[in-house]
Amino acid sequence: MGHPIYEKLRETARKVAQDLPRISFYERHPEEVRRSGQYLVESTLVQNCRLHLDESLLECAHGMNHCESVARDAGAIVLIEGALRGADGSDLETLFSLAVIAGLLHDVKRREQDHALLGSIEAERILSVLGMEKRHRDYVTYAIRNHEAFKATCELDDEAGCLVSDALYDADKFRWGPENFTTTLWTIVTSNNTEPRRLFEVFQEKMKGIERIKKTFRTGTGKRFGPEFIDQGLTIGNAIYEEMTALLHK
Repeated sequence: MGHPIYEKLRETARKVAQDLPRISFYERHPEEVRRSGQYLVESTLVQNCRLHLDESLLECAHGMNHCESVARDAGAIVLIEGALRGADGSDLETLFSLAVIAGLLHDVKRREQDHALLGSIEAERILSVLGMEKRHRDYVTYAIRNHEAFKATCELDDEAGCLVSDALYDADKFRWGPENFTTTLWTIVTSNNTEPRRLFEVFQEKMKGIERIKKTFRTGTGKRFGPEFIDQGLTIGNAIYEEMTALLHK
């Protein structure tokens, strides 16, 4: 990982995370999460999408593992929300699959500025090549274009398309919980050769931004479980900051 301070801080993050209770989303909806994970592995459409993704071109902290986690949880959210809304079985299966695909492709242009817009354009190209019908492509590309936090949402007069979009957003923001502090943060500081002192200087401001995420969840499921993800992440982050303060001021 480079700097020895980061080794100590990451170990602290792991220990704190291990002592936290399992996130309620996974406790209460294991079947939906399992189905979504299984679809990621078994779907021909998913496998064909993967053929168009080059892991080496994905941004280091938002690579395939991140995209697969988002895809899995986005699919699960659609299954949960669809059942609550009384969605038709075949329609729900379609929206479920589209949410998984949107999750898989949402950060395909994460290295670029305005990555959500550029990612939606690239997803349109990929899904056109794969022969997906236009209405379904529109759902996926709308969701990708609309997945960034603290940006004005695009308007879509289509409840089904909004469900796919909102599920993608919420699943992506789940990653700002424990995963951000046990995995993503360390990938970023290593890739960018960030000095511990510099991380220390910006850490509290970044934590405030993550706190703000709690109020942005869009689906009922996201609003119910999302704040728990964020709170657990902040618990780990506070432990990191406390130890980093001590280490840097010895």
